[in-house]
Amino acid sequence: MDWVSDVLLLSGALGAALYCAMLSRRLRRFTDLEEGVGSAVAQLALQAEELEQALGRAGGAAKDQAARIDSASARAEAAARRLELLMASLHDLPEPPGTEMPERAPARPVFIKEPAPARARG
Repeated sequence: MDWVSDVLLLSGALGAALYCAMLSRRLRRFTDLEEGVGSAVAQLALQAEELEQALGRAGGAAKDQAARIDSASARAEAAARRLELLMASLHDLPEPPGTEMPERAPARPVFIKEPAPARARG
């Protein structure tokens, strides 16, 4: 009976050793920097850094565009005020002789005659 328990104990130890070797190989492949998850993590870190730089550039460009829009809006408002002032000053000027508009006769209404409905023959 002793030899049966020794064989079972030996086979269990060999099975555990094989299982540990298999897990070790899997873990080594998993953390490999060229093909495994380590590579994916390194690529993600690189992409995150590139994205952060792109966001910084986009933010700077957006601030520049906002400043341009603000200055264009201010210029447009100043031009609109000048135009309003010019339009108001035109109302104060007398009209030169001979530029009066001739009076026109009121327009006459136009009636459109609808065709008579077709009669059904029976």
